[in-house]
Amino acid sequence: MSQHGARGRYAGQALAQGRYQLRDLLGEGGMASVHLAHDTVLDRPVAIKTLHTELGREPAFRERFRREAQAVAKLTHTNIVSVFDTGEDELDGMATPYIVMEYVEGRPLGSVLEEDIRQHGAMPADKALKVTADVLAALEISHEMGLVHRDIKPGNVMTTKRGVVKVMDFGIARAMQSGVTSMTQTGMVVGTPQYLSPEQALGRGVDARSDLYSVGIMLFQLVTGRLPFDADSPLAIAYAHVQEEPVAPSSVNRSLPPAVDALVARALRKNPNERFPTAEAMRDECLRVAASLQAAPPSIVADAGPRQSGSGVGSAVFPPVDQAAPAPHGQVRTPYQPAPAPNPYGHPAPAPAYGYPSQGGYQTPPAAYGPQGTAPTPPPYTMSPQSPQSPRQTRPSAGPGRGRRPMIITSVAVAAIVVAGAAVALTLRNGGDAEAKGTGASASASASHRAGYRGPDRTRRIDKEECTDPQESWRDSDKIELPDFRYKDIVSVKECLQAAGWKWKIDPEDDNTWGEDTVLKQFPEQGADVDPDDVGTIELSVSSGNPPQ
Repeated sequence: MSQHGARGRYAGQALAQGRYQLRDLLGEGGMASVHLAHDTVLDRPVAIKTLHTELGREPAFRERFRREAQAVAKLTHTNIVSVFDTGEDELDGMATPYIVMEYVEGRPLGSVLEEDIRQHGAMPADKALKVTADVLAALEISHEMGLVHRDIKPGNVMTTKRGVVKVMDFGIARAMQSGVTSMTQTGMVVGTPQYLSPEQALGRGVDARSDLYSVGIMLFQLVTGRLPFDADSPLAIAYAHVQEEPVAPSSVNRSLPPAVDALVARALRKNPNERFPTAEAMRDECLRVAASLQAAPPSIVADAGPRQSGSGVGSAVFPPVDQAAPAPHGQVRTPYQPAPAPNPYGHPAPAPAYGYPSQGGYQTPPAAYGPQGTAPTPPPYTMSPQSPQSPRQTRPSAGPGRGRRPMIITSVAVAAIVVAGAAVALTLRNGGDAEAKGTGASASASASHRAGYRGPDRTRRIDKEECTDPQESWRDSDKIELPDFRYKDIVSVKECLQAAGWKWKIDPEDDNTWGEDTVLKQFPEQGADVDPDDVGTIELSVSSGNPPQ
């Protein structure tokens, strides 16, 4: 990775018919470069990310990249790096997709953390919680628009000279995943293992709660200076995310109160239903805990911390590296080798100055579900791998700001975790709650309200246009992508379906994480390619608002 001010491979060239003049290289990785550029039309500095991999030759990927960038351009928030423009141009004789972004004068969160580690051993808890709250504020906006980041890590969080937190690269991971899948035709998980949610590690589809898990990993790292799971193999780390419990942050940093332990523990639940339901809820808890803290410097225990996770699992459970499909150009495949992470603003993430001493296991304490203390535990979440029923079975994640390079691991190999031993089945098995089947107009029509009941939220609506004018599939121009009905009120969903003339079936499910009449799951999955003239019956699992029995 080049330092700020270095000349990049495209420096001196221009994009968009001369509008953007590329100047200094700010950061470079195996798949992309970021240049400082000058917008000659608006006379302002901008940052331009160019993709320079084999993916750039894939028309389907370039189209997905463009559409993702257009969606992200609609995000406007203080804590989000703005996207101004997108397109593709010819650089060095190859069609190259690019994104024009807001130029942020600052440095990545990984560099800020490294400085705090040198001075204090970790980031002060109040500072870490406020940074995390700002990241969650950005995610709150993106999740409301149906955009899951999929790539939360310190390297994708900037802090300006005035201390403003900025989250970047919304939608990039999703575009990358689509491109990789189109090239390899095999299910892949793209990203750095240290931040994968368990459902990502198993190759399942992800939702907003997967981002919250990644935020929990990041918060753990900020307040301890260490990652909760680490190993010499990305597959072993993925196994740890699914199977192992993290140590309590206070076992590493003695100055942390139980409230921080509980907050992190809830964010890192294996079961997505047991995490915070929304970025807003997690942000509120971060601010509440931050307000209750008494100022105290970090007190790091030298010989405590996360053990080497998944020891021996990589070779025992997962297939050898040479059995996996070849990685696309610019990607790295196991064996895992730490390397400087690409930094879009030219500040290299320093090498870690800390190790991971061995320590016995730690059982995560019960999480405090908000200021009131506790709440009923939502139903189990089935972590077994799914059959590939839609092209969006796998989701990408990306690496940390502590010098990790993005990796590619096969979802089939990671899914083998489940059949590797009974321990995983015991930890993550389906609790056996049978779902009542039905086709009634309301999911809760046949259920009376029980203690812990949560009423409907009619504001979570889906526009009828999502069904009457759905997005065309980028894989097959004769098909459409099925809209995402999850976490929307069933009344608006039915209006949408009726407007398109589609059939549906409702399966009530006891779940009070979301209010009554909220769609929890759908089949076919969101984003599945379907024939607009023969969509079939769409199955919707809808919350009754009652806690699980």
